[in-house]
Amino acid sequence: MTENHNAIDPHRVIVIGGGQAGLSISWHLTQRGIEHVVLERDTIAHEWKDSRWDNFTLVTPNWQCALPGYSYDGDDPDGFMQRDDVYAFVRRYAESFDAPVREHVSVDQALQSSAGGFDLQTSAGPMHADQIVVAVGGYHIPTIPRFAEKLPRDIVQIHSSEYRGSHQFPDGDVLVVGTGQSGAQIAEDLHLDGRRVHLVAGTAPRVARFYRGRDCVAWLHDMGVYDVSIEDQPGGVGKRENTNHYVTGRDGGRDIDLRAFATEGMQLYGRLLGAEDGVLRFAPTLEASLDAADRVAESIKDNIDAYIEREGISAPTEERYVPVWRPEAETTELDLATSDVKAVVWSVGFRTDYRWLKVGAFDGEGHPTHNRGVTAVSGLYFLGLPWQHTWGSGRFASVARDAAFLADQIGLEISAVQSRSAAQSRSSAHPQSQMV
Repeated sequence: MTENHNAIDPHRVIVIGGGQAGLSISWHLTQRGIEHVVLERDTIAHEWKDSRWDNFTLVTPNWQCALPGYSYDGDDPDGFMQRDDVYAFVRRYAESFDAPVREHVSVDQALQSSAGGFDLQTSAGPMHADQIVVAVGGYHIPTIPRFAEKLPRDIVQIHSSEYRGSHQFPDGDVLVVGTGQSGAQIAEDLHLDGRRVHLVAGTAPRVARFYRGRDCVAWLHDMGVYDVSIEDQPGGVGKRENTNHYVTGRDGGRDIDLRAFATEGMQLYGRLLGAEDGVLRFAPTLEASLDAADRVAESIKDNIDAYIEREGISAPTEERYVPVWRPEAETTELDLATSDVKAVVWSVGFRTDYRWLKVGAFDGEGHPTHNRGVTAVSGLYFLGLPWQHTWGSGRFASVARDAAFLADQIGLEISAVQSRSAAQSRSSAHPQSQMV
């Protein structure tokens, strides 16, 4: 018998996305006995395998890898899992509760139904859901500036999401644009592989890996920094536009100090302004960017010092960071024709793409408008967004907390719908007498 793709497949809840966020809400729904299905366009946790470089490691320690009902149980809790280990960890999680994931099912369109709930057009045919959870993250379309088209055609250009290792490039120098977490770590990866790197520094802050005997993440965790809601942060929801601090978990974890890289031959530049006739132009912002990143790192140490003193904690003292290099004069141009640059890695972010979701739940820039993942559209939720509720929302453990909150909201909505339905049934069974 052939499958009928015209028959509507109904579900109480449809979760869109089979990464750690989608699996976390699936676990909670399973525990509550709420019928649901998880639709994954590719395969479970594929982003960890397909969109990270060969030497990728987490920047958060393994002990923070805690999903609902499942935590890291290896022999290196203070270490940092590598790419394939993270991929395996998330897949084992899905297997641990037999998550109802349908792989290779894409959602082409979702819109509100006139009868309530949502109608979805998928690669497996039409579906209907009373409620949907969008758990596809916030990084969809790689961003590359338009002036990249003006670079010489023999220059290999890729986005950071495509980077796997220096083996992708011909012999020669590599230019990395952007110093967020990915850009800084990719520059380090190329540098350690013996490539001469040209790095365009942005405004990303940095953080020390260790301070006063512990990983800074451990200090910040104990201080409750990852638990402060975005509404209580300076700038409020504007915090969602912030770039994460750069640091690395490679080789047991260490600082990423761009100044130290410069002393080892890495070429640093200020903000990239554009390209014309094969010549790149840079703003003289390098020194200011390095100083700003250092100030953030030192301010975090200030907060840790204050916490140690306030709590009366016995911790070793440590000398503060002293800059090991400063630019004598900032380079504002790079002629690609006379340089040895053979490749460019663009690490300048992503754009969101929710064009398939036909609902009124977005701001003028295409970002979801929500409160802790709950939107103004009844039955529509988001999960796994950066700064969804706290800074910790981008980490395993806090994705679990965000998922628990949304599962409660979904349960409340189901109860409310059932109560309304029961009330309507009683009203139909016992209609009031008409007034004479």
